[in-house]
Amino acid sequence: MTEVDLDLVKRLRAETGVGVMDCKRALAQAGGDVEKAKRILRTEGKEFLAGTGREAREGRIEAYVHHSGKIGVLLEVNTSTDFAANSEAFRELVKNLAMHIAASKPRWVSPDQVPPEAVEQEREVLRKQAEKEGKPAPIVEKIVEGRLHKFYEENCLVKQPYVRDPNIKVEDILGELASKLGEPVVIRRFVRFQVGEG
Repeated sequence: MTEVDLDLVKRLRAETGVGVMDCKRALAQAGGDVEKAKRILRTEGKEFLAGTGREAREGRIEAYVHHSGKIGVLLEVNTSTDFAANSEAFRELVKNLAMHIAASKPRWVSPDQVPPEAVEQEREVLRKQAEKEGKPAPIVEKIVEGRLHKFYEENCLVKQPYVRDPNIKVEDILGELASKLGEPVVIRRFVRFQVGEG
């Protein structure tokens, strides 16, 4: 399988709404040609969810309290229809995501929700770390970007490795379910409580 450029995967995912793993595989088969990858996805019956105008306004709210009674999560996940929101697959995913949040402690849903001041603060810390390690100035910014990617992976729910299968990310699970349901699946918001935390 051909090595696929991550930016092409992101672009194909943004244009189609199809899961990351499916996008990566289709791009590998298409030799990196986005339009050809779209045709491959369509022939496989993958419904394009991006840009369909279907808003995710239905969904479920899940509450999870850990057996110790010291950690609790309240989570809202949306999709387009009540039918999909009440499907067993959707309900199971929402329940599992609530437990994932309890275990993995994300701070935000996705990188676009991270406040700009938090990103800039993290950049500054990473920049100083790289400079302290004696890295050459031209390489410092590349190191900062790479480590910022790790920051998002640790703190943004959709970028985290899924606790039930660490080989895939939460965003991949969402994409797979969206593809299966034929509707967008969107994590709207969550709050995580832990006894003693301010």
